[in-house]
Amino acid sequence: MLQEISIKNFAIIDTIAMQFDQGMSILTGETGAGKSIIIDAMNLLLGSRAQTSFVRHGADKAEIEGLFFYQDSPEIATQLEALGFENTGELILRREIFANGRSSCRINGVLTPLSNLQAISSYLVDIHGQHDHQELMSPAHHLAMLDEFGDKKFRKIKQDYAQKFSDYKTLRQKLVTLKKNQAEFAQRIDILKFQIDEIASAEIDLKSDEGIYQRRDLLTHANHIAEHLNAAYYSLDDDASDYSSLSMVRNAMNELESASQFDAPSYAKLSEKIAEAYYLLEDAAADLEKRIDDLEFNPSELAMIEDRISVLTTLKKKYGPELTDVLAYLTNCQKELEALTGDENSSENLEASFKAAEKSLLISAQALSEARAIIADKLAKDVKGELADLYMAKADFKVHFEPAKFSINGNQHVEFFIQTNPGEGFKPLAKTASGGEMSRIMLAIKSSFARRENKTAIVFDEVDTGVSGRVAQAIANKIYKISQSGQVLCISHLPQVVAIADTQYHIEKIQLDDSTTSTVRKLTLEEREIEIAKMLAGDDLTPEALAQAKKLLEK
Repeated sequence: MLQEISIKNFAIIDTIAMQFDQGMSILTGETGAGKSIIIDAMNLLLGSRAQTSFVRHGADKAEIEGLFFYQDSPEIATQLEALGFENTGELILRREIFANGRSSCRINGVLTPLSNLQAISSYLVDIHGQHDHQELMSPAHHLAMLDEFGDKKFRKIKQDYAQKFSDYKTLRQKLVTLKKNQAEFAQRIDILKFQIDEIASAEIDLKSDEGIYQRRDLLTHANHIAEHLNAAYYSLDDDASDYSSLSMVRNAMNELESASQFDAPSYAKLSEKIAEAYYLLEDAAADLEKRIDDLEFNPSELAMIEDRISVLTTLKKKYGPELTDVLAYLTNCQKELEALTGDENSSENLEASFKAAEKSLLISAQALSEARAIIADKLAKDVKGELADLYMAKADFKVHFEPAKFSINGNQHVEFFIQTNPGEGFKPLAKTASGGEMSRIMLAIKSSFARRENKTAIVFDEVDTGVSGRVAQAIANKIYKISQSGQVLCISHLPQVVAIADTQYHIEKIQLDDSTTSTVRKLTLEEREIEIAKMLAGDDLTPEALAQAKKLLEK
């Protein structure tokens, strides 16, 4: 149930906070006082699209917050778990609409996408307004309304059909595309095969192929490298010269060893440093000598490397820019070729799969049609019973089916038919019902749904338009009956509906200086008598009007 709603800076509302109980609460007030604005705020809280025009003039943002209590609702618990929220039996929803066009949503204080808010709120409140009359008048909405009356078993049948239709549609599109583009497919297959062969025949090895560039540089500059290595070697160790680096260092080492005989502590340490340098240079000279011996110029190897680099360069220009990109392109080509030439895409196999899917779809569609016929009979029976309570006992209601093109919702066109008087015959609802009858039919249908839906609250926004007298009392009784199994919030101008409510809130518009604002307050019993009397007799409150109002409240 909706325990409390707080609205700030929304349209002409400055600040409003309303607390609700179980049962039936009524919202009354003059036309334009702001009753529908409160419903607009509720719709926004439940996930409708935000508009900057909602923000009160001069304010930075509008804020709507609602506190909901729920229990014994596995649907809400499952949805909360799927969205990552804790199931505590309490929900706080919050919307903020900023004047700059941004908006935000929160569930239990946590920022969340609008889609999450909509997913949760769909189980919380059901708002029925005057626009629902328009939906009832439009046959295009009747199929969805009928399906809402279905149970879990029906929804499973409908989901199964939807999957079958999706499979059928996918295979049909594949088959049409295949037959239309067989020549293009063949050409594409040839191109893919050529590209795969071209890349695969190169036998790319990332580790070795990326190293051949360094090997080419080494072979190309082998002579220059040899000259520098020889020069470096002979600078270090030249047997023909007494002035090579190693000879000079060796002489220095020997001289210091001789000098250390006269001052051992002083020169021995210095001799050790030079000896260490000598042995390092000797190792370097040996390493240089080995490298010189290993260095060779192989023209045939260089030619092979140049040819390999030419192949890789061509592949990188076509499919690169890097060798890793070439290999990735090869993988994609192989996958596409497999998809185009796989057994499931052959004309014969695809045709067989399509026919099997078509047969499965027909069976599923028949099951869906039969299930719809069952719920249509139940809906007609329920609505007829509800209409009898609303002084349309002789009226009859039925769901009319006609074949239609296959779609995600089946292969049936659905329209509601009604017979308001015996002998007149059934006619389309949109062409026969008057305004008052439409209000009663809508309420009858909503009453039937209310017994099946597990919403925590139901809102009726002036669904009693165009009725009066005993019919108004019947509508009041019907709305009150719905509230006995849950919570109902209602906007009405009918005294009979207002009087039967458990709680009444009065909304009025106040002008202060250059601003206009709406306020709301909960009425006492005495104040309710006065407001209902005004509905009966206008501003001229007569004792008779007050007595009638009191009588309505007592009744």
